Amino acid sequence: MRLHRNLVFAVVDTLNYIFNEGKYADKEISKALKRDKRWGARDRGFIAETVYDIVRWKRLYAEIAEVKEPFSRANLFRLFAVWATLKGIQLPDWKQLEETPTRRIKGRFDELSKIRKYRESIPDWMDELGVQELGEQKWTKEIAALNHTAPVVLRTNTLKTTPKKLIDSLFSETVETHSLKKYPSAIQLDERANVFSTTTFKDGLFEVQDASSQLVAPFLKVEPGMRVVDTCAGAGGKSLHLASLMENKGAIIALDIYGNKLKELKRRAKRAGAHNIETREIDSTKVIKKLYNSADRVLIDAPCSGLGVLSRNPDAKWKLQPEFLDKIRKTQQEILNQYSKILKKGGKMVYATCSILPSENQNQVKNFLASEAGQEFSLEDEKIVLSHESGYDGFYMARLIKN
Repeated sequence: MRLHRNLVFAVVDTLNYIFNEGKYADKEISKALKRDKRWGARDRGFIAETVYDIVRWKRLYAEIAEVKEPFSRANLFRLFAVWATLKGIQLPDWKQLEETPTRRIKGRFDELSKIRKYRESIPDWMDELGVQELGEQKWTKEIAALNHTAPVVLRTNTLKTTPKKLIDSLFSETVETHSLKKYPSAIQLDERANVFSTTTFKDGLFEVQDASSQLVAPFLKVEPGMRVVDTCAGAGGKSLHLASLMENKGAIIALDIYGNKLKELKRRAKRAGAHNIETREIDSTKVIKKLYNSADRVLIDAPCSGLGVLSRNPDAKWKLQPEFLDKIRKTQQEILNQYSKILKKGGKMVYATCSILPSENQNQVKNFLASEAGQEFSLEDEKIVLSHESGYDGFYMARLIKN
C-alpha cells in the first residue's frame, strides 16, 4: 500500500484536534472528509479508519513510540508510524517519518501486549473498575470485544417496508446486507458504506441502530393504542422504533432536556412517517409533574458512562473520568425516582443503559426497588447484553411493573 502525503497529513491534523484540543472524533473526521472534493471513497475510508484506529489504540501506540501528551506534531507522526508499521505498511522516506525504528516497534508491541491495560489501550482506572465490577475473566473478554470496530446495523422501518424488501432495495443501490436471525427488524452491512446518501434512506425505510439497541423497544411490550412516554428520548432512535411497533396508533410523548435533539427527532419522525410522536422539552419540573400517573408504558433510556458502546466511540475511553461515573450514578437514581411517577398502576417501565457496569445497571434497579419511590414496583424481567457474547454493543434493560 502506497501512502499519499495529503491523506497522511489529514490524519495527523485530525488527531491533533482530537487529542490536543479535546474535540469529538466523529465530528472531526466528518470535517476532515469534506476538506478535499477530489478524495474518493477509498481515500475517505483511509482517513476515517486510520484516525479511529489510532484513537482506539492511543495508549498502546504512545507507549510503543515513547511519547507523552500533549502530542507535538512530530509525535503525532510517530504515532502514525507505529500504526503503519504494525499494519505492515512500508513507510516512505519523508522527513516527518525519519528515524522510525521499525524493529523496535514490533519488539515493544510484543512486550506490551502481555499487559491488559496496554494491550487493550485503556486508562489504569478503567481497567481497575472493569475488574472490580465484572471480575478478571469477564472483563478481559469484554474489553477485548469492545476494541473491535462495530459493524453497521440498520433497523427496518416496518411502517414502510419489510427487512426482505429493504435488503432488495439497498442491493439495487449497490449496498449489500444480510438479515440477523435473533433481531427481527435488523439487517447488517456486509461492508461499510455511506448509507445516508441512498434513496432508500431518504425515503425513510431504515434507521442506523445497533442490534443490541434494537432489543430495548420490544422489551417494553407496547401495543397499538397505548400512551407511552420516552423520558430520555434524545434524537429518538427508540421513539421511532416504538412508533413502528405501535403501528402509528396511540401516543408517544418524547421528552428530553435538550431541545436541539428533539428537533432532530421531529425531522427523523417526518422522514420515517411516524405520526404518533409528540416532543416536549423538559425545561422545568412541571413538564414531568403534569405527566404523573398517566402512561401505560415508560421508557427510561438513562444517561450513562457509555462503556458498552466503546467499539463505536473509542475516544470515550479518553474523555471519560471516574468523577463523571459518580455523578452519572446519582443522576440515574434521581431520574428513576422522578420519572417512575409517570407510570399508571398496572403499567410497565423499562430502565435501560448502554453500559456494562452492574453499578449503573442491576444495582441501580435494586436500589430503586428498596427506595420509597420503588415501593409499588416489582422486577418482571432483565436482560444483560455483553459485547463478547453478542458481537454487538453492551446493553442492560430491566422491566418493572407498578403494582
